[in-house]
Amino acid sequence: MSAYIQELLEGKIDFDGQAMVDLVSRVTLGAATILAFGLGFALQDLRVTFGIVGAVTVVLALVLLPPWPMFNKHPVKWLPKKSKLQ
Repeated sequence: MSAYIQELLEGKIDFDGQAMVDLVSRVTLGAATILAFGLGFALQDLRVTFGIVGAVTVVLALVLLPPWPMFNKHPVKWLPKKSKLQ
């Protein structure tokens, strides 16, 4: 159990996981911004606009910032270390 917790705390995600997080955050924040602007304009209330954008930002941070195992499905395989004699 402690090895799993330590792995989660290290924060390792691969390049594909980074691309997925980037795509999800861009699409979600863009859609939330458009929705928040529309609702805020219709209701003539800036608190609605900023409340929606703020709430979506907090939810995205809680979902995307932890290094979930789904973000490390394709770990990088590094080349072996060369010896100094070559």
